[in-house]
Parts: sequence; structure tokens; C-alpha cells
Amino acid sequence: MSALLDVRGLRVRFDTPGGTVHAVNDVSYTLADGETLGVVGESGSGKSVHVLAMLGLIPRPPGRIEAGEVIFAGRDLLRLSEAELRDVRGGEIGIIFQDPMTALNPVLTVGRQIAEPLMRHRGLSRARAWARAAELLELVGIADPGRRLAQYPHQFSGGMRQRVMIAIAIACDPKLLIADEPTTALDVTVQAQILRLVRDLKARMGMSVIWITHDMGVVAGIADAVQVMYGGRIVERGPVRAIFKDPRNAYTWGLLRALPDHGRRSHRRLHQIEGQPPDLTLPPEGDPFAPRNPFATPRCFTETPPLVPAADAAPGHLVAAWYDLPRLLAEREGAR
Repeated sequence: MSALLDVRGLRVRFDTPGGTVHAVNDVSYTLADGETLGVVGESGSGKSVHVLAMLGLIPRPPGRIEAGEVIFAGRDLLRLSEAELRDVRGGEIGIIFQDPMTALNPVLTVGRQIAEPLMRHRGLSRARAWARAAELLELVGIADPGRRLAQYPHQFSGGMRQRVMIAIAIACDPKLLIADEPTTALDVTVQAQILRLVRDLKARMGMSVIWITHDMGVVAGIADAVQVMYGGRIVERGPVRAIFKDPRNAYTWGLLRALPDHGRRSHRRLHQIEGQPPDLTLPPEGDPFAPRNPFATPRCFTETPPLVPAADAAPGHLVAAWYDLPRLLAEREGAR
């Protein structure tokens, strides 16, 4: 598959009264046509900031892009003017934000908010855009779309508002859909419905998806590949099955141990990752996870590991680590 998105050496900084926050540090990856990438990590890991930066959505100041390229469909997004970026956002790239109540305009009807990108990016008349908006509401599972178009966001439930956000995001048949923690505030039943909806829309429209979340369980249900971020860096990336069955970074392993097990080992105690994320105004030397890593070596504290193919792992499985996690886990198990 050809690459739709190619991120190269992206670095993002925020200048604050407390110092410069090194929010994103040399992030590089590719996203293939039709691929769904799950980006996971704790708050402050850089997973949302790096996407907002490449779309020109971080405030400047205090934010700034210090280095990098973001090649989307053959163009470097970081070199586009604001007007050109506006043509990309909502057109070729659709965005679903975490909180639809703040993303949707409370004083505009839902119909107008869906119709506007159709008029701006596709040049449709108001009547045709309104008709298409009704089709989109029906597509995302909202009954009686003709009536609901004239209603306002507060007249919808949380799950329905998120469906409206999805309708807006896919209105112009984007090549790429970016979902920034869109199910965090929803209960598990509605969350499952939204995940199923996005999977169905992806299959129907053939778009690529970047799904940003802190929930590894959500990633397992939607992604083809997983990208784990910590301290503004990618620490592991690979096919979803490989990451869940054969984690190679201690941080990924810790996230997986924190997942509840509903199978035969449902009695297993959940584990937490001890310690706190790094202060990115004073980024640590070496591996940012080293102070919390029970398998850290002296080298972890002095030298940053590169993201390279993991030894004897599935194709496309990359890891940034100075230690052999499978061997260390086997030794730990053998010592019990």
C-alpha cells in the first residue's frame, strides 16, 4: 500500500512561563492508504499535540513547530498557508474532536453545521447541501434526519452529538479521518456503537483513520496498527496483534498489564505503572521512561534509543529500547 501520510522528524515546543515544553520530539511514521492507526499513551505523551500541530491547530504562540515535514497526499502541510490548510481541513482531512459540546456551535442548527463544509469545500448550493446533510445524518444512524437537521446540539444526547461530529467529518469524503479521543466521555455501550460506526464508514469510504486514545482496549477493537507514545516520542509501533501478543517496550507492557482481563484469568490483579510522566520542560537524558522502567539498564539513563525493527518480531514491529524485554520477562518467570 502507498503512503498517504509521511511524518518526518516532527518537533513541537510550547514556550511557557515555566520554561519550554518539549511536547513532541522527533516523531516519524507513515500511514498507508486505507490503514487505521491507533495512537495510545498517557496524557502529555504528545499523541494529540503532534496531530494538531500538523494540521496547524496549535496556538502560535505559545506553540511552535521547531522542525519536521508532514507529507500528505504529496504536499508538506507544514509549508502550506493558513488558507491552503483550511482547504485541507474539513475537505481532504476530517476531524472528530473529543468533546462535541465544545466543538459544535451551540447557536447554530445541526443542519447548518453539516451543510457548511459541503458548501465551502464542494461548492454545493444551500438546498443541495441541506439534502446531503440529511443523508449524512441517516448514514451515521440518526433517525428522522429531516426533523433533526433543524435542531440544536443541546437537543441531542452525548452519543448522538458525537454522531453529528462524525457526519461533519465525513461530509466531504476525506482521504483521512482523525479521531481525537472521540469516545472518552461516552459510556461503554455508546462507545461500542461509535467504534462500529467508524469501522463501517471506513470500509464503505476507503479512508485512512488515525484514532487517538489512552485506552488500549479501544485500539484492539478498531486499529490495524498501534503506535505507543511516551514523553513526546514513539516508543513502539507495529501490527495490533503483534503489539498485544508480543510487546517489546516496557511501557507498552505496563499499559497492557493495566487492562482488565475478562477471560479465564479475570481474577488477575490489575497493575499500575509506578511513578509519574517526565517533566517535559526538563526532558530527561536517555529513554524518558527509564525512571519508571523496572528493566532499565544504565544505558537507558544516558542515551535515547532509536526506533528500530524489533528482533525476531513480526514485520513492521518497531521498538525503542536498549533491553530485550522477552528475555527479561522469561527470566523473571523462570525465577518464580
